[in-house]
Order: sequence, then structure tokens, then C-alpha cells
Amino acid sequence: MSTIYVTGHRNPDADAIASALGYAQLKGRLDPKNRYVAARLGRCNPQTTWLLRRSGAAAPEFLPHIMLRVSDVMRRGHPVSDRDTPLREAGRDMVEARLELVPVVDDRGALIGVVTERTLARRYIRESRETSMLEAPTFVDAVVQVLDGELIVGDNRQLEGRVWVHSMDVNSPSGIAAGDIVVTGNRGDAHRLAINHGAGLLVISNGARPEAEVVELASAHGAAIIVSPLDTYVSARMISLAAPCHAFMEKDPLTAAADFLVADIAEQIKEIHYGAAVVIDSSRKPVGLLTRSDLVAPRPRRVILVDHAEQAQSVAGIEQAEIVEILDHHHVGSIETRVPVMATFDPVGSTSTLVVERFRQSGMEPTPELAMMLLGAILSDTIILNSVTTTERDLDVVSYLERVLAVNASELGREMFEATADVSGVPAEEIVSRDAKEYQVGSGQMICIAQVEVVGRGLLERSVELLDTMSAAREQQGLALYALMITDVLSKGTDLLVAGNVAQVARTFAAEPQDSRIELPGVMSRKRQVAPKLLAAL
Repeated sequence: MSTIYVTGHRNPDADAIASALGYAQLKGRLDPKNRYVAARLGRCNPQTTWLLRRSGAAAPEFLPHIMLRVSDVMRRGHPVSDRDTPLREAGRDMVEARLELVPVVDDRGALIGVVTERTLARRYIRESRETSMLEAPTFVDAVVQVLDGELIVGDNRQLEGRVWVHSMDVNSPSGIAAGDIVVTGNRGDAHRLAINHGAGLLVISNGARPEAEVVELASAHGAAIIVSPLDTYVSARMISLAAPCHAFMEKDPLTAAADFLVADIAEQIKEIHYGAAVVIDSSRKPVGLLTRSDLVAPRPRRVILVDHAEQAQSVAGIEQAEIVEILDHHHVGSIETRVPVMATFDPVGSTSTLVVERFRQSGMEPTPELAMMLLGAILSDTIILNSVTTTERDLDVVSYLERVLAVNASELGREMFEATADVSGVPAEEIVSRDAKEYQVGSGQMICIAQVEVVGRGLLERSVELLDTMSAAREQQGLALYALMITDVLSKGTDLLVAGNVAQVARTFAAEPQDSRIELPGVMSRKRQVAPKLLAAL
């Protein structure tokens, strides 16, 4: 199941949040094969927070970026070996999973190392020139396991020493010493020789059974006997692979957290000889593997954009993402896609209107919580249906939601604005950035237009403070212009504060500036009445 994020713009307003929640719910019902997740790109403003409480809806999850994370491409369900797992079992798991390594964990499940193909290869090369031996204490049961054999006598104790294949005459000199392991066929004399020399383990190959006298002798000397179904050569090779993983692992493997960016770990994965990073959680428990093959043309994260189509307003890394769809009520912005996508730019008062229309066209209704969110968002974006952007379709959707929720839209709108319009105690930095949108103008520069809805004109008393804050932000961000719309929902007009070329902006609106303030009676819509004129003039 693929995850598709549904997100509005940065500095989200009520419409960006509500349309993301509503469209994610609708798409999830229509397309159960994918997982649709509503996301937000910033903190919810007071109006949206009030609406979330009023409706009982949960805020979308925060999405800091849409760049590929390790968790998006890592493989799950890979094998993991305990520290005492026989080396052969780790190797078999590696082959079956088509991996070049297997993570090794301790008793708590925390990563302590990795066993790699190189480790196994080097062990075989070294043993081809030296006497085979157990390089770490190995339990008898581990030998039984790798041989698929049968323990005839003896306890599950640890073994140490060399591994001998006894094929010589018993009268020949022997190097067998106490604690060694001896592999031989169905030769009783060789069995007794090995035990009498102090061998800790006797392995009898080809399924041959030991004589009763040999079993009694082994018991008396504290030796173990295993019957192996394999031939003598293979049995001897398998015994060396019964050693525990921790004796051969690389103790400082490359690791990554699931939320790491793939780009930040990719080069290290390409350079390390086993070509992978072990993905661990906060307790160092392995949760996935990211291998070289996973880095070959990984599928980007997928996103649906609602209530915007400007790259500057969208989620960080949008240029790396796969845009699945755009649903917006603004102008066609600067977003670029690699392939054709379904894109709707419909001139209604709110994206939430479009979402509700899609619900109705599909014969569905949003949940009561989301219906309230969508209604509040329409009232917010159209300033209780008073904005010039309000259409008959917005009125129809509001009427429909009034019936569904049994509420009065006008009363809800007034309650919402009155509860959230007082910004007298809000810091200037928050006021000028709370609902700010950036636009690219023809010269290639960026401008920012912010908007705050108020009741009355009390905020204008802080004009100097607001302008100083806007000027600082303009300089810091390298903007050609920073404008703040202070929109009075009662008088249905806007005072525009401008940090930049005030005279040029004033000419654009055929108005007389008062210092850096321009009165715009009847202007309430950034989308329809302010942004288009500034974009054309600049």
C-alpha cells in the first residue's frame, strides 16, 4: 500500500487544513489500495485551532519535507541473527534473502554487528591453508544443528580447540589433544583413539552408529558423540560454521535512522564493502535494511497538493516528489510536474467548496467533524460569504452543510471571527508571517503577501512596529516586496501595509499612500483583488 500525502500550503489557514483533511478522507474511501494522509506544513493559526476544537477533528500530521526518507525505501522483514546463532545459519539466511549481510543482535534485540559475505569468504580462504579450529567457544547443540545430526551421548557444553579429520591408521602419530573435535567414519578403533586422547567431541559421519563400548567410553571421559548424516569432508567443514556469529561479525556497522534522508546516507552505502546500512530505532533494534539496490531509481514520495500550486508555498523538496494531483481555487502557479497529472484550478471561494462537491458527486458525505471543518474553512476564506471571490457554488455548498450539520452558517462564521480576530497581544513577527504567501514575479524575484482578519481598526496602532518587522523579514529573505493586508471583516475593507516600493503599489491600486499604508475600501480577497494586481505590476 503506497502512502500519498495530501497537503495545503505553508503557513496554513483554515482552508488549507480543512481541504487536506477532507480530500484525504474522500480519496481514502474511493481508493482503498492506497493510504492517504492529510498533512500540514506549519503550525495551525488561531482560527484553524479554534475550528479544530469546535469540530472535534484532529489536526493533520506535520510534514517537514517530502524528500525521500530511509523508511520510504528500506526493506523490511529481513533476517536477523542472535549473537550465538551458528555462522552457517546466518549464511543460509543471507543467501535466501539475497543479501550481502545479516545483522547480529544481543539478548535485548539491539544491534551489535553484522556478518557479511566477505567474512565468510575470508574464513574459507584462511582455513584452506591452516588447521581448522573453532575460533570461539561453540556449543555442542550448535554443532548438532548445523550437521542436522543426532546427539548420542554428552551434554550441551562449550567446545574449543582444533577440528581433526581422522583417516590415518590408529598406530600413526596423532596430534589430537584435550578438547579437540574429531570427525571420522565407522571405525571403532579411531573412535576409541580420539576419546582416549581427550577429544571433547566425536563426530561419526555417514549416519554410522557407534559401538556400545565407545558410547560407554565417551560417557566415562565426559566426551560427546554426534552422528552426522553427511560425509566426513562436509561434516568437518560444517563444524567450523557452528561457531557463533558474534565471533566473526563486524562490530561497527553502518547504521541509519528511519527518518534519515536517503541522500544523506547514499554515498556511505555505496562506499562500504557490504553495500548496506542497518536501519535502527531509538533502542538500536534493527527495523530495516537499506542496500545499494534500494538506491537504484527509488520511487519518490507521492503528494496531492490542495489550495496552492506555487512551489514557494509548497512542501520542502516538492521538486523531488511525485505530484499525483492538484486541487486548487487560485491561479496556475509555478509547480512543475514530470508527467501529466490531474489538475483542477476552479475559481470558487474556497478549496473546501471543491472538496465538498467531490463528496457529493461520489454520493458520499464527510464525517460530521470534517463537515464542520469544511464549512468553517469556506466561511473563513470567503469572510462569511462577503468576499468578491464568493460564488453561487460556495453558497450552495454552505447551504448543503447547514442542512447536514443543522447549524446557522452566519452565526458560526461570526463566532469564529470574533473568537480569533483579536491579535492585539500577538507578537508582530507572528502577525506578519501567520498567513503569508510567497509569489514569484516576472523579474524572477519573490514577493510576500500576508493577511490578517480583524474586527475594527485597532491593529493599525501598531503599524510602525509591523512595518519594521516586515522590512527586516524582507531584507533577510531577499524579497522585492513584503505586504500585509489588515482586513476588517465588519467594514469589509483592507488597510495594506507595504515594505518596499510603496508608490508603485499605490499607483497599482490608484490610491494615495499614507506613509507606508494604503486604504483599500471593499477589498477583502488576496487571491482575487490584491495578488493579481501586484504580480502584474511587478
